[in-house]
Amino acid sequence: MSQTHWIDTPAGLAAAIARWQGRAWLTVDTEFLRIDTYRPKLCLVQIGDGQDAWVIDAIAIADLGPLFERLNDPATIKVFHAASQDLEIFSQLTGRCPAPVYDTQLAASLLGLGDQLGYAGLVEKRLGIVIDKSLSRTDWSRRPLSQAEIDYAAADVTHLATLYPPLHEALVAAGREPWLLEDARRMEDPATYETRPEDAWKRLRGLARLAPVGQQLAARLAAWRETEAQLRNRPRGWILDDEALYRLAERRPRNPEELAALKVLPPKTLERHGSRLLALLAEPLPEPLPVLAQDERLAPEQKRRLQRLQDACRKAAEALQLPPGLLAPRAELEALLFLGASAPVRVLSGWRRAVVGESLLQALAEPA
Repeated sequence: MSQTHWIDTPAGLAAAIARWQGRAWLTVDTEFLRIDTYRPKLCLVQIGDGQDAWVIDAIAIADLGPLFERLNDPATIKVFHAASQDLEIFSQLTGRCPAPVYDTQLAASLLGLGDQLGYAGLVEKRLGIVIDKSLSRTDWSRRPLSQAEIDYAAADVTHLATLYPPLHEALVAAGREPWLLEDARRMEDPATYETRPEDAWKRLRGLARLAPVGQQLAARLAAWRETEAQLRNRPRGWILDDEALYRLAERRPRNPEELAALKVLPPKTLERHGSRLLALLAEPLPEPLPVLAQDERLAPEQKRRLQRLQDACRKAAEALQLPPGLLAPRAELEALLFLGASAPVRVLSGWRRAVVGESLLQALAEPA
């Protein structure tokens, strides 16, 4: 019978790491908080080896370096479910992602079990176990944790250890394991989880509603906000929320009185950052003025061509018994519509190009 081990000392961690030596795979999960910080606060790391589970107190143990080193061992597969958030934490803490990664959510999608199937849904579908979610909102930074909470956290990696071998076997039998490994390599790239300040404007929704001048100012403000959030480790919205950012870019106040009259900044933000915001808004704009975001409404001909791409994607997905969004989400199809074969999209590379990308390019080339 499997045991759950609570690890809150360096010595305990060292003993656990010694137990994992030579393991071909380990299951991994994390518990974290992201309420009042820019970067997630790591609280627990759960590890399973198919026999036991270890719940590691990432708050009590100051130096997790030996754990990260073990998880970076290329000889051991690290099994996650919906790995991106966990990998983001490792990337931000160490500058690296554990590799190689095996994502059971992706494996389930490639086997036609569901599109972005949640962990509880996969456990119920494959193991017939209904997970009690009553502890899902636990404050994982609180100490001490109850034994029920520790067991709940450990169950994530014990169930994952039961799920992984048959999923892996089924994926190999279907000839689709190379597809998963290709996608996993993207997940393992730390650059995937970085937001450079100069690219922060890409997170803004509705930027196309602004004139080119407003777009440039919004991008400038977004870059400043991203830098501040990273430096202070505070959520972006605590620095400057999106609506305030848009209003500043639209109205372009020229002095403290005009800035205060907009009534979009809390008093503390106005006091702390008012002068800097005015300076950003007053800086010269580039010439010629590039347009960052186009109106997303499509002309009738564009709608017809997009529908043709969607039909081709759906047809390929049905033949493969895969979710269409796994092959090419709408955003990629729109990029194809506007940029053609030069679009920087996943569907034009690797296994996706082979199974649907070429068909999409053919559909795009057909007369409207």
